[in-house]
Amino acid sequence: MTNANGNLKKCPITISSYTLGTEVSFPKRVKVAAENGFDGIGLRAENYVDALAAGLTDEDMLRILDEHNMKVTEVEYITQWGTAEDRTAEQQKKEQTTFHMARLFGVKHINCGLLEKIPEEQIIVALGELCDRAEELIIGLEFMPYSGVADLQAAWRVAEACGRDNAQLICDTWHWARANQTAESIKNVPANRIVSIQLCDVHETPYKELREESLHDRLAPGEGYGDTVGFAKILKEHGVNPRVMGVEVISDSMVETGLEYAAIKVYNATKKVLDEAWPEISPR
Repeated sequence: MTNANGNLKKCPITISSYTLGTEVSFPKRVKVAAENGFDGIGLRAENYVDALAAGLTDEDMLRILDEHNMKVTEVEYITQWGTAEDRTAEQQKKEQTTFHMARLFGVKHINCGLLEKIPEEQIIVALGELCDRAEELIIGLEFMPYSGVADLQAAWRVAEACGRDNAQLICDTWHWARANQTAESIKNVPANRIVSIQLCDVHETPYKELREESLHDRLAPGEGYGDTVGFAKILKEHGVNPRVMGVEVISDSMVETGLEYAAIKVYNATKKVLDEAWPEISPR
């Protein structure tokens, strides 16, 4: 498949983990995604651990995916990697779990973020060390306006300065809008260092606590004030070729309405946005 960017492999349209909430079982997550048009699912380390606790093995999970012609296409989320003190035994175990998940499911990148606000020089060193621990896997660093890496420019500065090719970036509509990013923001970022895109939308007025809004009250793509179509067009025109097009609509009210409702709603909204902004990778 080709577009204005040249050769563009169709990236899987992926329903991110949080879009279906935190309580859904692995088999149900796979089934809902498969029955509502998605190519892949996102899986957090906590989802994987819950599946093991429910009695599933790695082989069981692979079988369930195969039965539904579904893949895990997004693995997350590494945090607390900025300082030696933050890298507790629990943090290190979770990090290793994400590495295992990525290799088990054939996912080439892992989503990560840094909530702690520490000096940029320290972030650069720590990101390099994380990339080294990940070995062949790509570390997708997500900027978040309330985090230690607050915008795209900061994310690219630390990714470039750490000197690792597997230090790459994630662009999420919500963080893009709330960090007031524009086409100018991406101008100096190499397109091939953006590994993944996540679609959603934002309310007109931000919460006082941005993280609270981010984790509980996002909108479906194109249904708010974040100009999801414009966001996608900027990335396309910049030449980005994402491994994954995630749909991360974290919404308590939407999940409470029902998983099938959530999946149908975000799939249709995503298709509408991509049909307009990036038809080459819009689901057919």
